[in-house]
Parts: sequence; C-alpha cells; structure tokens
Amino acid sequence: MTKLKLSGVSKAYGATLALRRGDLEVAAGEVHVLIGSNGSGKSTLCKIAAGSVRPDGGDILLDGKPVAISGPRGAKALGIGIFYQELSLAAHRTVEENICLPDLPIKAGLFVDRKSLSARAARYIALFEGVTGDGFSAEAPVGELRADQRQLVEIMKALATEAPVLIFDEPTSALDSAQVERFFTILRDLKATGRAMVFISHRMEEIFAIGDRVTVIREGETVGTWRISDTDQASVIRQMVGGQADLAPPSAAPAVAAAGGNGVLSVRKLTGPGFADVDFDLSRGEILGLGGLHGQGQSALLRAIFGARPITSGEIVLNGERLSAATPREAIRRGVAYVSGDRGRDGVIHGRPILENVTPIHNLRNRLLLARPGALAAKARPALDALHTKFGGLSHPINSLSGGNQQKVVIARWLIDRPDILLLDDPTKGIDLAAKSDLFTLIRKLAEEGVAIVLYSSEDAELLNNSDRILVFNGGSITRELKGTDRTRYNLYHAAYEAA
Repeated sequence: MTKLKLSGVSKAYGATLALRRGDLEVAAGEVHVLIGSNGSGKSTLCKIAAGSVRPDGGDILLDGKPVAISGPRGAKALGIGIFYQELSLAAHRTVEENICLPDLPIKAGLFVDRKSLSARAARYIALFEGVTGDGFSAEAPVGELRADQRQLVEIMKALATEAPVLIFDEPTSALDSAQVERFFTILRDLKATGRAMVFISHRMEEIFAIGDRVTVIREGETVGTWRISDTDQASVIRQMVGGQADLAPPSAAPAVAAAGGNGVLSVRKLTGPGFADVDFDLSRGEILGLGGLHGQGQSALLRAIFGARPITSGEIVLNGERLSAATPREAIRRGVAYVSGDRGRDGVIHGRPILENVTPIHNLRNRLLLARPGALAAKARPALDALHTKFGGLSHPINSLSGGNQQKVVIARWLIDRPDILLLDDPTKGIDLAAKSDLFTLIRKLAEEGVAIVLYSSEDAELLNNSDRILVFNGGSITRELKGTDRTRYNLYHAAYEAA
C-alpha cells in the first residue's frame, strides 16, 4: 500500500532549477532508496516532503489523500519525520534533550517533565547500546561528542518522532561498520511494523543491503524506480549517468599546455583532519580535478595545502622547496592562491568597498603599508575586467553586487599578481551559468599561460569538461585516477560509488 507519493514536484531558487520533476512513491513496510549525484535534487525532494522547503508545483499524497505541507510542524502533524544531512542538533544541550527536542514532555502546562524526558530518550539510546563509543551518555553535551556520536543522536531524534514515514538523508556518512549494522537492524524492525522509509546513501553496498526499491534522480528529474532484486550496481550507475558517457566533447577537452615534467607542486603522504596519505604531483599548465562524493576530504586537502588546516604528517614541496610550518600568509608569499565557494566565510569583506575587497592579497604579497587608491584601482581593473565583472564603481560596497559578481571579485584578488598555483575549492557554488562560463574560460587561459590549477567541484560536468585528469576521493583518500579516455562520467560515478 502506498503511504507517501510525490508527483511532478518542482522547485527553483531564482534562476537555478533545483528540481524539475520529482516523483517518488513509498510503500508501507519498505525501505525505499533515493539515489543521484551531487546536486541532482534528491535532498530537495526530501525536504519538500518534510516541509522544510515549499515546492513550486506538483502534488503530494499521504495515504492516497492530497495534502499541503505547511512546514516542518505540518509535516510532523501528518506523521513525517526526517534525518537531515546537515545535523540540526543543539550543541549546548544534552543527548537526551536533543533526542526529545521536537516534542518536549511538559508538566503543569509550563515546565519540562525531566523524568518523562529521560525515560523517553533512554528507549532510543538503548537501541544503540554497545556501539555509541566512549563518552556517550544521556547527560553528555552534544557539542562534546565525536562526529559519529552526533550523527547517532540525530538518528535517535528522528526515530523518537515515531512518525509512520521516516526520511533519512545520508544518515550513515559518519558511522562505522558496527554502527551501520545496528542501524540497519533497527530499520528492518521498523519495516516489519509497516513503517515507510526513504533512505539516501552514496554507499552502494548499503543500498543493496537495506533497500527494497530504488529510485534514481538525475539533473532534477526522476528517471525511474526498480526493485533492488531486479537490478545491480552497474545498472544503477548507468541510470544515474544517462545517455552521456562523457560530458566533454573531444574538441573541448583541455590540454596540458606546459606540463611535460615541469613540476610545481608535490604532495607526499599528506595526512590531516579529513584526509590521509594523499600523494600527487602537479605540473605547470595542468588542471588537476578532485572528484568523488561531496565531503570526502577534497576541501580539507585544499585548505591544508593553503595552510588553513593542520597537517599531522607528510610533506608539501613548492617549486622544489619544502613548505614547512604552513600558514596562509606563507603560502600566499610562495605563490599559492586559494578560492573558496563559501564567499561569505572565506572571501567577501562585508560592508567594505569593492577596491578593498579586490586588493588585500596584492597588498600582502608586496608588503604595502600605504598605497594610493588610484594606483590600486589601476591594478584591480584588469583583473576584474578579465572576469567581466559588473560593478558601478570601485568605491561601491561589495554587498551592492550580485552573488556571482561578488565571487568574481574574490577570484580577481588573486589575479592581480599571477600565482604559481591556484587552488579552487568548489568556486562556482551559488553563481549563475554566465558567471561560471566566464570563470572557466579564464581558468583555461591561466593554464595555457602556465598556472598550475587544482579544481574541486561538486558538479561532475565542471570536472569532466575542465580537468586534464581527475583524482577520485573517498574517505579522505585517493581511490582512483582518471585520465585520457577514462575521463568519463560513468567512470567518475563508478569510482566514487564503488569505493564508497
């Protein structure tokens, strides 16, 4: 019996179409797997079902009856619970408080019933007895727990809703094998009671271990649904890829302009928080892509090379000389540039003029204590023009620009003085197609001029269309290198999901 059905659901954020046509039908007593590449729309579809995102169109039926989900509270009232990929825990609250947070037991109409709260939380903590690890207890503040323990609390919190429909968006990403196995035992028990569950995972072995049916979503559209027993891993990946085996037409595939042994960066056995034993060499004029599923160590590695994250072992060699005691300041002076896709955190200086936002790296590299605005403007304009940046005047505040033009300013600050190495950490996140086109045109031009580039992108098309070779990451380590005719979308997906 169908418990939850979404038909023709769509969602756009401005010009960005996150979901074109989302269809999903979940039966009572099944674990229904939803799978797709980064940015395919699967999380958006689940958030719509959970009420945290309002759709632009489409129909939602619960037990065969049309429903309008007004928000998270409305979804909860209808019996839909969700585990969010982005954890929604209160760090300063205890484990038991977080588990019961969506529905705190109240006494006398005003006060939290601590005894009932503890008793309710204890039921869900007991489900994971023996796999929670040291330091985990009902009274432990969540902010003091490890990543896997916090993820278990989020799972317990979802289970505590006792919702007939449960949605789990990558609930196992931080769990070890024993924790995953215990979680799957719980899901099988819930399935036996008639609970309907949606399960998102990037780990193929999990999908085939726990799922009853699988729905594939590609580029914002549902492709189809199959019984797990009637398909296999290769078939699922082919459905995710679609008709395109290789997104880069032969004429557009980049060439390594000056790579012939002209090494500029060597990374040896580099290990730190989020990555381990990473080895690669980078040559001048080369665009090296970092692929794999989101959050597998790519960003952590780039920030470590730039000196913004700690390194526990291994070495970085720049232009034949070891980079020791790396800090961003030292990396910048050694010719390394870093562009983050999170311009709010790592890029824009809010409230300050465009000129101040585009020239700080130039000032640092040249040790300028005082500089005339006119001289700085003469340096800044060519870099901004190279990216077709639209702005009224350099004295205007950075916040007066669109998001795409703000990102162009962030990128332009690294181009006033040409770097040897350009580290791009998902640089096109949140910018429009025209801005992306300008950026990648410039990236290829910089490579032709001898700049060595490392590109991490959460969009597979960007990697395949712009990288000379791709290192596929999983669990913080390189699992496969794709180059030449191996640089296909199928191989990229296969390497990422097979390793996962």
